[in-house]
Amino acid sequence: MREVFHQSLEDVQGRLVEIAELVTVAIDKATRSFSTSDVALAEEVIENDQIIDDKAIELDELAIQILARQQPVARDLRIVVAALRVSASLERMGDIAEHIAQLTRMRFPERAIPRGLKNTFIKMGELDVEVARTLAELLRTEDVSLVERIRTAEDKLDDLHISVFEKVLSENWQGEAAATVDATLASRYHERFADHAESVAKKVLYLATGDWTADTETLETLRLQ
Repeated sequence: MREVFHQSLEDVQGRLVEIAELVTVAIDKATRSFSTSDVALAEEVIENDQIIDDKAIELDELAIQILARQQPVARDLRIVVAALRVSASLERMGDIAEHIAQLTRMRFPERAIPRGLKNTFIKMGELDVEVARTLAELLRTEDVSLVERIRTAEDKLDDLHISVFEKVLSENWQGEAAATVDATLASRYHERFADHAESVAKKVLYLATGDWTADTETLETLRLQ
């Protein structure tokens, strides 16, 4: 029975990695469609979001079955409960990628990025893709040294998010109402995507250290062990 239980936990981990990889593809396509006004690419993201949703539901059902049948305790219980929470965050990240794609489709054939903010949004997109890829690797390898990379990228996205608000609120901003709304929404989507990734990273770090407040020093200690 114990062997079956551990196989189930490995299945949970594998499914989380699979969803994270799908989310990575989604945010990559969504941000590229947003920067290039590629509506066909945007449509792919919108259509495939249901796959991410379905995968998340299947994982949740598996986790609930493990709780009901195996009645895990201690760290095993934390792993299963964390998987449910991680699944929810990944599903939400997929939704955010879809929202970015929807902005592209809504503004087509016009460009979705407001004038004067193209470089900022291209950089935000690159950072979100980096975050997603690092998160998938973190879930696959449980290498907690990757957590700091996610945190660093998330900090950079926060700074870019603030810069977008400063731009649209400045006296020099000449964008119309629609452009202002688009810039605000898109910036918020990018920033929230990374927030969810950092939340997942914190859960993985907690499982590795047993400490919700683990910092860079803790990560360095773990690397040296």
